[in-house]
Amino acid sequence: MVKDAMAKDPAPRVQGFNPQGEAAPGLENIVLAEGAWDGVGCHPSPDKAQAPVGDGVRYYADIHRTRKNIERYRITYSVDGVSFKHVDDFEDIPAKAGDKIYIDTIPLNYTNGAIKLLRQGIELYCLRRTTLIEKRREELGLPKTTRNDIRILMSLEERWFRKLSEDFLIMRRMISAYRGMLRTHQRLLNIKKASGIDFEHMINSLENAMDEMAKQIVEEASKRYQAYNRLIGLLRIGGKVSAMEALAELVVYLDPTKGFRKTANLLGLFKSIHGKRKLYNRCLRQALQRLTSSANNIIPQQLTAKLEKDTLRKIWKTYWQETQGRAAIPAQG
Repeated sequence: MVKDAMAKDPAPRVQGFNPQGEAAPGLENIVLAEGAWDGVGCHPSPDKAQAPVGDGVRYYADIHRTRKNIERYRITYSVDGVSFKHVDDFEDIPAKAGDKIYIDTIPLNYTNGAIKLLRQGIELYCLRRTTLIEKRREELGLPKTTRNDIRILMSLEERWFRKLSEDFLIMRRMISAYRGMLRTHQRLLNIKKASGIDFEHMINSLENAMDEMAKQIVEEASKRYQAYNRLIGLLRIGGKVSAMEALAELVVYLDPTKGFRKTANLLGLFKSIHGKRKLYNRCLRQALQRLTSSANNIIPQQLTAKLEKDTLRKIWKTYWQETQGRAAIPAQG
């Protein structure tokens, strides 16, 4: 029945979506209750879902894997939620300088295409948390289709999107590679411990590759983020490559427009609500733990949430002062 209805109505009504851009009811409470700010930042704007804005056009896009080849992605986009087109690359979207593209996620292999758009004067906004679409889809009882996902994307307020920059995209790609190496390294250690098989050669080779990648991340961060070198001195981690890489991860995701409380929420430094799953960025929390352990010369088993929070506060305060050029800090929260 649902499929038949969808076939008859090419643009089914999504509660909370209309051309004037009214937000879907309940979405604000869903995310705020879970501490869902991820540190990149964007500025709220009413009437976001209205396609023409001044001289620019708003495009809404969904990147999804193709059915024939699951290793490939395809982009479906729309400006009105009624007419849809398909392209293979960002450059194929007919956007021009001054236009904005809102998207659910950007796979790493689309990084170069995204950077090209930014250099052309096109603004890119990425959904902070893709589970917003999934949750909204379940609430409305809609089938999972690319078109429905785009319509739901159009119903969300602009504050649920992060405005992307070239610095962020480049650093994210390098950090993702390092995180992948880190996970593989831990897996090899676990297998070695459980099976007794000697993986020493593989582990040593991987550790060397991780050191090289960490050095590249440190070098890029020192060029792109003004506060980074000052923070290395403040935390006394100069020469500790792993710790400096962890600091780079945190700096990339910090948003100077947010108070410390929201920054701490992003890393899970808040009390969980009874009966609710604690949602936060686990990768950033792990980076904070590595950094705190190194900066305080302690083993991971000696870490406490208070130590982690104190370290994060130093980073946030210094970063805010550097980016805002002020001596005082904003009100907490």
